[in-house]
Amino acid sequence: MKKIRVVVVDDSAYNRRAITRMLEELPGVQVVGYATNGEEGIRRVIDLTPDLVTLDLEMPRMDGFTMLRILMASTPVPVIVISSTSGDEKVFKALELGAVDFIAKPTSVISDELLKIQQDLHQKVQAVFKLNMARVQKRVEPAPPVAEVAVPTAPAGTASTIDIVAIGSSTGGPPALQRIFSSFKDAPPFAMVISQHMPAGFTTAFAERLNRSTGFEVREAKDGDEVLPGRALIAPGGHNLVFARLGDKVVARILPPGPKDRYVPSVDVMFRSCAELYKNRMLAVVLTGMGNDGALGVREAKKVGAQVVAESEESAVVFGMPREAIATGVVDRVVPMDGMVREIVLRCGLLPRFA
Repeated sequence: MKKIRVVVVDDSAYNRRAITRMLEELPGVQVVGYATNGEEGIRRVIDLTPDLVTLDLEMPRMDGFTMLRILMASTPVPVIVISSTSGDEKVFKALELGAVDFIAKPTSVISDELLKIQQDLHQKVQAVFKLNMARVQKRVEPAPPVAEVAVPTAPAGTASTIDIVAIGSSTGGPPALQRIFSSFKDAPPFAMVISQHMPAGFTTAFAERLNRSTGFEVREAKDGDEVLPGRALIAPGGHNLVFARLGDKVVARILPPGPKDRYVPSVDVMFRSCAELYKNRMLAVVLTGMGNDGALGVREAKKVGAQVVAESEESAVVFGMPREAIATGVVDRVVPMDGMVREIVLRCGLLPRFA
């Protein structure tokens, strides 16, 4: 089996050694070089042509952002950012520049705590086997002009045939969600809920970033938040998002992950909870990501009459989650990212159906 060849870029000698040790414990992975700053990192990538780069963002001489920009323009290669949680807003900037994923350092100081990221690192390195770099590059390109993708404003008083749009995503998800949300210039007459695989400490900044790009309210879900048309709730990192009826309202409940939840926030858990309450007034959407999270959930949703859409292989950065959802046989439509917003709005009965 072909080995994944990795270059580690970090200005801390301790971090470089620790990350190298964790990577080389993974079968099929070989660290072929390291660099202490972005300038050196670019030279290493050109000389060694690795399959993957792990990248610190804050470094002397040339930081990780500048290195990312140059790499994506000249020598595209999968990049996993390894960053402390204090730089959460910076992580999303890195994802927009072309990094495929990120891992949160548990501490910014030299400590054996860094070794706690080993399992997460192993999972994300394995995703590189299934990654389509051309699609990563496509998402780095500027979005089409707003006029081409913006959702037309529905006539006043237009009712949606769907009450809730539930979206699940993982690797490649943040830029995909950014594209979807930035297409809404007005608040839609349905609620949106999102489970994006992400660690604790990052989803507040992620929700705020999405909120700035769209015409309606996006917030990190808190226990007791009401699910409302024109509001999007993002599952908090490291927790599951479920829902409960409280009188004539539906509210969010935030739960710790269960022992069987391999991926968190769990898309399956969120889909099942939505299906119980909304039945045929629910649309489930499975976007890019590694693994099979969402497949069980779409089965449960379809049993009660919900509609299901999945992202196509044509645009998915990692086609794992959509492929597994499609394999259930219950997906109504498979759509590339550029057509996803129109499909969502169309399925909510807010646009005439196009041939």
